[in-house]
Amino acid sequence: MNVEYALIIKNKTRLETLIEHFNTKAQARFYIERLGGNFEDYEFEHETFYHSLISLQTQLSKVIKHKIVERAFVPSYIFTEKNLIVVIGQDGLVANTAKYSRGTPIVAVNPDKQRYDGILLPFDISDFLHGIDRVLSNNYPYKIMRFAEAKLNDGQRLLAFNDLFIGASSHISARYKISFNSKTEEHSSSGLIVSTQAGSTGWLSSIFNMAYGVANMFEKNLKLKRPKLKENDLLFAVREPFQSIRTQTGITTGIIKSQNNLTVESLMPAGGVIFSDGIESDFLKFNSGAIATIGLAEETAKLVTNEKKSLA
Repeated sequence: MNVEYALIIKNKTRLETLIEHFNTKAQARFYIERLGGNFEDYEFEHETFYHSLISLQTQLSKVIKHKIVERAFVPSYIFTEKNLIVVIGQDGLVANTAKYSRGTPIVAVNPDKQRYDGILLPFDISDFLHGIDRVLSNNYPYKIMRFAEAKLNDGQRLLAFNDLFIGASSHISARYKISFNSKTEEHSSSGLIVSTQAGSTGWLSSIFNMAYGVANMFEKNLKLKRPKLKENDLLFAVREPFQSIRTQTGITTGIIKSQNNLTVESLMPAGGVIFSDGIESDFLKFNSGAIATIGLAEETAKLVTNEKKSLA
């Protein structure tokens, strides 16, 4: 493996986004504080991130050439075998980068361990160089991460590292026909979430939190177990399914394996979408006539692991 330079993937901080929107830091402060918010938290988060970023760049420059690629440019960036990817930011940034990594090894760094859970961030500023050195020597531990795939009947497709959302673009009910394990139903719901193993601690977990909360309201001390997904499994859950004369609620959740894809046919004349990993701007239109086949993608991502820690 002949790595020539590292690509540092970062995103704008919340403070930078605010300043971009309000033109100046003073105006951003006025807006937040007028609404009773804590502007100092935005400043502290920003300062902590850039302290970590500068430290990362300083250490990395002693080992290999590097350049920064902003998150917005990742989808159009062409990664090659001569690259090494260093992601510094939240777990979601790892997910968004992995979809376009083309198997390039990813060293994911947590810039603020007091703020981010770091499920997909096995390294921090103090130990990430160990992972870099292992990659450069082509002797590194890694975990292969599988993607979910939504493939439309017109050939378009979308990958998801964490999860896919299939439904309506607004808060109106999504109408669709769902087929799974030789059973078909017509649904009216808030849409479907399809989660990978990596995403099972994210959006999917909030759905189970809601379901368990409602169940415990009527059945006290009810002990419900969360499903543990295997590497090659996807789990889908229907959000708020509505039962009526026309719509059913028999298919609300299931495990998708390599041999049993999920099929969803849109019954929405307009406003139907499929997006992945919470990025609503990167979507497929899912209107009447569109049929989506949901399953495991052939592509994978390679996340460098830390021997002292493990990825969930």
